[in-house]
Amino acid sequence: MSDVSERIPTLAELHALKPAQQPTYPDPAAVEAVVRELRVRPPLVFAGECDDLRAHLAQVAAGEAFVLQGGDCAETFDGVTAANIQGKLRTLLSMAVVMTYAAQVPIVKIGRIAGQYAKPRSKDTETRGDVTLPAFRGDAVNGFDFTPESRIPDPRRLLDVYNASAATLNLSRALLGGGFAHLRSAHTWNSDFVRTAGVNERYEHLVDEIERALAFMVACGIDDDVFGRVEFFASHEALLLEYEQALTRIDSRTGRPYGVSGHMLWIGERTRQLDGAHVELLRSVRNPIGVKLGPTTTGEQALALADALDPEREPGRLTFITRFGAGKIREGLPPVIEAVEASGRKVSWICDPMHGNTFEAANGYKTRAFSDVVEEVDGFFDVHDRLGTWPGGLHVELTGDDVTECVGGAELLGEADLGTRYETACDPRLNRNQSLELAFKVSERLTDGRIRRVNPVQDYTPINF
Repeated sequence: MSDVSERIPTLAELHALKPAQQPTYPDPAAVEAVVRELRVRPPLVFAGECDDLRAHLAQVAAGEAFVLQGGDCAETFDGVTAANIQGKLRTLLSMAVVMTYAAQVPIVKIGRIAGQYAKPRSKDTETRGDVTLPAFRGDAVNGFDFTPESRIPDPRRLLDVYNASAATLNLSRALLGGGFAHLRSAHTWNSDFVRTAGVNERYEHLVDEIERALAFMVACGIDDDVFGRVEFFASHEALLLEYEQALTRIDSRTGRPYGVSGHMLWIGERTRQLDGAHVELLRSVRNPIGVKLGPTTTGEQALALADALDPEREPGRLTFITRFGAGKIREGLPPVIEAVEASGRKVSWICDPMHGNTFEAANGYKTRAFSDVVEEVDGFFDVHDRLGTWPGGLHVELTGDDVTECVGGAELLGEADLGTRYETACDPRLNRNQSLELAFKVSERLTDGRIRRVNPVQDYTPINF
């Protein structure tokens, strides 16, 4: 008999578990009205798409594919513009083409997009001078302006989240299905993309090679349309219970619950309590589920979470997204992987090199050093190489704009540059040049010969006569 829940927990049941990181709304009746309206809105994603992603993540867990997951730290309603959405897609597509061609492994493309409007906070309040107000928890909850009116949590913002997510998904699907993602467009992704000489030259050289390869394959009779087909999935942290529970539906095909707010939902480091509401809700849905694991995670904790969220040990169901920090990953990650591997489980392991490497610059800006990001990625690969396990993916906070939020990289951004274009609503993001530079780094690690595996792509074997 399966231990998987076949029913959707009620909001009353979830709140009885005293969930962490939830806003305190002043008007319960307004919350109920919003939840009723969300319950009748159409799904943002379809259950079959979630199943497709789960199948791809099963390949990742088996060492046959690699995940690229990225997007804003916190999306904003003002950021739902064609230019902004195109910029993020262009960044992810450019990174993916670098990884695919250089490493010759399929890249599962997942946006941190169309739902990432809420953020957990380390404190419930923010103080400036003599004034203390509720912390900004993302556009899904309250306003960024430091005023009493702006910082009051407003449940009607959840309807704005739905509308913004629908608009983002609509344009993304139109672009990706309308030729924007065709490999023949790889040069145009770069037309206003890369400004840094070294990164630009490497990218343009690689795209030239790809175009020659495409021309050869088309000349051999391979259908050109195949190079324009891209699967792209949306993901976000399932943080706000009113929103996520209202958008959990019973699939007519299977009779089982799916979270229809995004293809992949994850539980954050601050809300992964084993007996907590977020684990309780997400254990009931059929979506592929991610869990963020920080530096205090033990192997026993990881196994307990796996047992709660994936009792059937279904391939592709569970992904662990590790965020240990550059100085802790080599020591902290191995015992967690070893415990999970010893249990016979095969999960997807993804590296989040962003959240464990945040610090405050001397001028007061919250930032991250690109060198720390690279060091954690290297540590992630080194650990998996030593254990003989598969480093399954990369999870990054990035933007398609020329922001100055993380120091370092080929542009040699320093702390004095942070104020030039510091635009994030929450945590610092890699800009488009830093993102592509990181993609080249990951490609090198995937092809440097230290990953002990048989390349699964195409099962290609030369023939000798």
